[in-house]
Amino acid sequence: MARKVPLHQYDINVPNIYCNPDPSFLYEEAIRFDPGSVITNTGALVAYSGEKTGRSPKDKRIVENAKSADDVWWGSVNIKIDEHTFLVNRERAVDYLNTRRQVYVIDGFAGWDPQHQIKVRVICSRPYHALFMHNMLIRPTAQQLETFGEPDYVIFNAGHFPANRLTPYMTSKTSIDFCFERREIVILGTEYAGEMKKGIFTVMNYLMPKQGILSMHCSANEGVKGDVSLFFGLSGTGKTTLSADPRRKLIGDDEHCWTDSGVFNIEGGCYAKCIGLSKESEPEIYDAIRYGALLENVLIDPVTREVRYGDASITENTRVSYPIEYIQNAKVPCTGGKPRNVIFLTADAFGVLPPISRLTPEQAMYHFISGYTAKVAGTEVGVKEPEATFSACFGAAFMVWHPSKYAELLADRMRSSQSSAWLINTGWTGGPYGVGKRMKLSHTRAMIDAIHSGELNSMPFETDPVFGVEIPRQVPGVPSEVLNPRATWADSADYDRMAQKLAGLFKENFKKFASGVRDPKVLQAGPV
Repeated sequence: MARKVPLHQYDINVPNIYCNPDPSFLYEEAIRFDPGSVITNTGALVAYSGEKTGRSPKDKRIVENAKSADDVWWGSVNIKIDEHTFLVNRERAVDYLNTRRQVYVIDGFAGWDPQHQIKVRVICSRPYHALFMHNMLIRPTAQQLETFGEPDYVIFNAGHFPANRLTPYMTSKTSIDFCFERREIVILGTEYAGEMKKGIFTVMNYLMPKQGILSMHCSANEGVKGDVSLFFGLSGTGKTTLSADPRRKLIGDDEHCWTDSGVFNIEGGCYAKCIGLSKESEPEIYDAIRYGALLENVLIDPVTREVRYGDASITENTRVSYPIEYIQNAKVPCTGGKPRNVIFLTADAFGVLPPISRLTPEQAMYHFISGYTAKVAGTEVGVKEPEATFSACFGAAFMVWHPSKYAELLADRMRSSQSSAWLINTGWTGGPYGVGKRMKLSHTRAMIDAIHSGELNSMPFETDPVFGVEIPRQVPGVPSEVLNPRATWADSADYDRMAQKLAGLFKENFKKFASGVRDPKVLQAGPV
């Protein structure tokens, strides 16, 4: 049973305030109060986020304050509001929470390294949101809860209640507002749980670089000899699939920090996509969907209570959250040593990037800032041919500082740790999307294996004339003709034209970051 505690310090006064309830209590509350909530045949809880089934990045706002204004990369990612507007929205959220008969409080940590973790408190009105953050934050022990004290950051989640469109700086009924000075986050107009998770990630992306620590949107795993690898990549590049290796321990699937001594996971759980999920394709995730796991926006068979993982009637962005210890080969505590390999994943639908290439530290900074992948025809309305997508640091929506800040920290960490950087193309070979073929997963896995074993270090390399990266001439388990992308095209002239097109897109995208890059070698590290 949950403890009842006062929240007078936040001006919240409701009949029932449940502090750090067990999942079983939240299950019961969800069945009673969360519309549509049911339990699946494996014991997982199903909940629905309503109108919003994904994040709303255009509705994120940060308070412009003299103490932090010079730190923030202002623009379309970090949009300004003033403190008065923040307080208006905060009062709107508190007023809504005060209309509820019950409110849930979840206390937890962000960051597995005790020296750098922060204490987080979530105040919400839906059991679904409470269970989600119980899974995603690092769960304190009973003793730690007794001495938890005041949190470092508080989330006021009143997502069922809309923002007032007539309030200055508001462009819709949704608003996710940050005030670093008050150390608070306010959520209005969206019940998508991922906003809380990424809200805390945004906070860590602000706090950690101030301490000289690199915060990263990546997955991480560790080999039997303690060798750590980081996997960066946008959606559809294979970040989750390739980091989930039964021969290596999973440190985390999404958010990490890199200190002088090594890496640590920010989260206590995983938040995986589950559209099309099967035991054959993702056995670790499939087996984690049991009691305590939370399925979001999925449909189930009304008789058998089996999940229809292939049904995208509500959204393609169906999700599941669960504690990281639900993954059989997870490493708990979720920390590791200095990364030996930094792997950037891209799904190049133009079919011109090498399937594997080695990067210099300057090239690593360039590709990290670029954060390239490509959309393919049919993925979105109006996309009729491959379309380049760039997301700085492979997670621009969550970056607070200028991307060069994170890139400089990455280069510094790589040099001090003597890490190797690799670019892996999980996209197309032999031609662009519609002509060529998708890179075989077995070949990509063989390349990753060769990186981890160190075999590539003894192989001969050649330099790509357009992108300037080093391509290995041999990789165990991969046909040599696959390694040079130009040789896989039927017409070399067609390849040259497409390679120059993509090179131009890289250069055009990088122009908006060039003024913030201090090292001229990085500016020269892009394609020719």
